[in-house]
Amino acid sequence: MNPLNPFAESPRVVTVALNPALDQTIEIAGLRPGTVNRALRMQVDVGGKAVNVASCLSDFGVSAAVTGQIGRDNAALFEELFQRKKIANHCCYLDGLTRINSKLVDTVSGETTDLNMPGPEFAPAAATELLEQVLQRLDLLVEHARWVVLSGSLPPGMPEDVYATITRRVQAAGGAVVLDTSGAPLRAALAAGPKIVKPNRHELAELVGQPLDTLESLVATGRELLARSPAPDLVVVSLGGDGALFLTREQALRALPARVNVSSTVGAGDAMVAGLVAAQLEELSLADTARLATAFAAAKLTRLGPHLPRPAEVRALAQQISVLPIT
Repeated sequence: MNPLNPFAESPRVVTVALNPALDQTIEIAGLRPGTVNRALRMQVDVGGKAVNVASCLSDFGVSAAVTGQIGRDNAALFEELFQRKKIANHCCYLDGLTRINSKLVDTVSGETTDLNMPGPEFAPAAATELLEQVLQRLDLLVEHARWVVLSGSLPPGMPEDVYATITRRVQAAGGAVVLDTSGAPLRAALAAGPKIVKPNRHELAELVGQPLDTLESLVATGRELLARSPAPDLVVVSLGGDGALFLTREQALRALPARVNVSSTVGAGDAMVAGLVAAQLEELSLADTARLATAFAAAKLTRLGPHLPRPAEVRALAQQISVLPIT
């Protein structure tokens, strides 16, 4: 339990990385399954959804902190990223390795194939101890940071309601939670009333147990989330190459994607979450929130790894995002 640089600068946002990863990205010109493929290049990036969010926020000039867990045996790459981007490190150090995921990027088709490992398996007592350590860190961090991002999968053995537990604790202390997960952890955490929820279209369909093949069905389901009690203030449904939906109880907007040269689609959703938080900090309107969050995602597409171009480039890209009302 060894934070490297707590409160080097009071963070405005905290992300919770319960299942971080190292992402090994391999570029191949024309992936051929079942045969020998010769790679063009490889790079290893610190990853996991929560770390990606903090990294993108840092690139945009927003001070961030990360708590959660990393393995001691390959912690150096995480520490280097945190120090280089001035991200406050409040992670718990556990024995063993942080999981390693592989991303196969086909430079011909533009498609990315993900091979994601499950993460370390927790016994009940270890899961309880980690959660308590994270909650204690959040109690201190929320004194400085209003927004807490809960994103990504849970490692095996971690209770499905852990995001719900964290949401209740953070929001009781005056913080606000952004939730980006799927399956049972999403269902459980919704009952705790996070302020912003960002499923993609497939995660939303899984949540309600039915296909959502039309824009109308996606909007209707998003509005059902807004009608719950407790309900989020904002539901964002990312649609990949079709843009994203931004729904409040008063408005419904669709942001269309910008045309950019795609280097990798990995982490675009995480960049959108970072853009949502940045927009909240700037108190933007829903339309401008949609533009900025979509620009974050588009800008991330142009980079390998959890990185954005300069803030001025992201803001210029936001001005190119078309936002349409949904009636």
